[in-house]
This record gives sequence, structure tokens and C-alpha cells, in this order.
Amino acid sequence: MDKLRQSLLESPIIEKGEYEYFVHPISDGVPMLRPGLLREIVIRIIRKAEIADVNKIVTPAAMGIHISTAVSLMTDIPIVVIRKRRYGLDGEVSLSKQTGYSESEMYINDVSAGDRVLVLDDVLSTGGTMRAVLDALEQIGADIVALRSEGSFSTMHSPNDPLKSMNVKPFRTEALLKHVMKDGEQVKTPESVQEIAAYARDQLNRLEPEYKRFDNSHIYKVGLSGKLYELRHQLITKNKST
Repeated sequence: MDKLRQSLLESPIIEKGEYEYFVHPISDGVPMLRPGLLREIVIRIIRKAEIADVNKIVTPAAMGIHISTAVSLMTDIPIVVIRKRRYGLDGEVSLSKQTGYSESEMYINDVSAGDRVLVLDDVLSTGGTMRAVLDALEQIGADIVALRSEGSFSTMHSPNDPLKSMNVKPFRTEALLKHVMKDGEQVKTPESVQEIAAYARDQLNRLEPEYKRFDNSHIYKVGLSGKLYELRHQLITKNKST
């Protein structure tokens, strides 16, 4: 990365609000971006990133587009650009980004549950944009297990890692346990074999192909609501102490 290193050393520094900001061809488009520098960066990305199963490159507008375009041309992986403009298309996901310079809303289209994406941007400063992008990508495609008594919730917790959680958008709910018998009396008519088969097909069809394939299949995310996570933790703690 000799060309990149030298170009960074030669970058002018300006004041932007309370920050000192370096001006660079990759992050600002000025001074002039030379093909050799871009080529060096792209080759390094391709060699460093695990792109064997990547099916989309995701980049926030605008200064990640030229890097992502160059990577796409060399790998034949399509690009998804995260825009500041809302288009209202099916599956569009909004995200709020907050950086050291501003706060704004951005929108992701054409990313579905099961996609394996490579996220590219020009430079990591405060990390606000990248954090918002990663959080939004995690929200696309997941199951949340909650208590029946919970009215609503907005956070999904990892069942295995107490430090991992994510915000969730509006979702479809379905009871996991359904009453068939109550006080010794049958309260629900048994489903026919045809109905059970139709339900199984419907649930299977909801899964993206990435989860159903035999080679390099993706792991489907399942999380817990806050109250269920706390109840689970309390039961584990209680049983460990007895």
C-alpha cells in the first residue's frame, strides 16, 4: 500500500467545525484521484476480504461508490448504494446515522434476509455511518422469541452473547404454543394432514435460498425479547445456585 501511504502523508489538513479533517482523493474526490492509487486499494480489498460467498457490495453514498464500482468491475459482484433519499420501494429499510459532523436518515434497498454482503466505505472517522449500516443489515431477516404477555418491544437480544443486541422494526407475530387441551377438554379441532403439510410448505417458502442450500448455507438469526432474556437469565442463575 505504498501509494496510499504516501498520498495520506501528503494530504492537506483543514479545520471542519471542532475537527481536523484530512482532504484526500479517496474520501473527497479532490485532489485528483489517480488510477494507480485506486487500483492498489481495490486489489488490497479483494485480497483481504472473504468474497467467495458475497453476493452484494453495499456502500453508503457518495464517496464509497467509486471504490465499490471498481471492486464490482473486478469481481462481477453487484452494488447496492445506500441513499439519503427515500424511494418507498418494497423492502426499503431506513437507518439513522450520526457522525461527528451531522445526523441524517438513509435508506437501503435490494438487500434481503440471507444476503451475504461486503460493506465498503471511503474512510472510518467517528464510525457513526458504519455502525448504522451494520445495525440496519442485521435487522433484515431474523426471528424473535418473546413472552405471550409482552405487549411490544423494540430490542432483540442474542441468546448466546450478553453484549449483542439489535433494534427491530415492525414484525409479524405468531404464537409458538397453542392450546389443544384445557381442563381435560379438547379446545381445538385437530388439523388434517393436508393442513399440516400446507403450513410446513408455507414456513419453508418464507426462508431465503441462502438458508436452504447444502453448501455454504447461512445461519438464521434467532433472538430473545428483553423480558424473556431476563427470565432465562434468572432461571439459569437460580438453578446454578441450587
